[in-house]
Amino acid sequence: MLYKVSASISAIALLHSIPAQAALPDPVKAMIEAALASKNDAEVQIVVKLAKSTNPSDVAEIDAMLAIYAAEKAAIAAADEQKKLQAGFFENWTGQGELGGFHSSGNTNSTGISASLKLKREGVKWRQNLRALADYQRTNGATDREQFLAAYEPNYKFHERFYAFGLAQYERDRFQGFSSRVTLSGGFGYAVIKSDDTALNIKAGPAWRKTSIVGGGSNSSIAGLAALDSFWQISDNLRLTQDLSAYIEADNSTFTSTAGLEAKLIGALSARLSYSREHETDPPLGVEKTDKISRATLVYDF
Repeated sequence: MLYKVSASISAIALLHSIPAQAALPDPVKAMIEAALASKNDAEVQIVVKLAKSTNPSDVAEIDAMLAIYAAEKAAIAAADEQKKLQAGFFENWTGQGELGGFHSSGNTNSTGISASLKLKREGVKWRQNLRALADYQRTNGATDREQFLAAYEPNYKFHERFYAFGLAQYERDRFQGFSSRVTLSGGFGYAVIKSDDTALNIKAGPAWRKTSIVGGGSNSSIAGLAALDSFWQISDNLRLTQDLSAYIEADNSTFTSTAGLEAKLIGALSARLSYSREHETDPPLGVEKTDKISRATLVYDF
């Protein structure tokens, strides 16, 4: 708060020290103020550059307006960082709850219910991600689709873009041939693109997987993990997402991809259509290599 006050006073003093003849035209001033109010740095840079080029005698006044904006933005960032540092473990979580239906083909050809939960906690140095997914169906008293997944992924941020990650994941999908699969992994990730409307993250590292086969038997192996997740905010109400992952190992490699399209309905509620493919290169005998799942769900952000 002290920084905010002192920085703002300095910027205001600079503004008042400008000679009287350097009067920025009202329309230009209004244009700059509108850009600053948007909090969009890219837009601010474009507008300020244009204003300076068309009003070279008013550069000092424009710089003073920009200084106030930068000081207030820095103060907000500092306050947010302090809040994160003081927050308890159960504070500052955000997330998504998803509920709807699915249609699958491959090892089963069925329609059922799908539910998922995603939680995220963004700290100063640590980011924590929790994810759970369940697809389930019973037909005529018999279960013909049963898939569960739970994962915890902590990230340690070395930099705004570069981080280390850990991963603990549990899966169960009897119709793909395994009663459980536990994965432990760790490595490094990098935010290739990071903006308000576009993001692209990649990560890679070694992994250990233990798979319990339906009908008995288990195996464990060392694999290499490579993954990518991205989103594109097409408009205020439409978002496109894409998640890819690959576990490469000697006996059986796993490749998954999920593409989703989300449309805002009202408030925190959205509709989502997604299509997933999961491919096992060497599944148990009698099991299809590829599962394809289409989901239609409602998503609630909190």
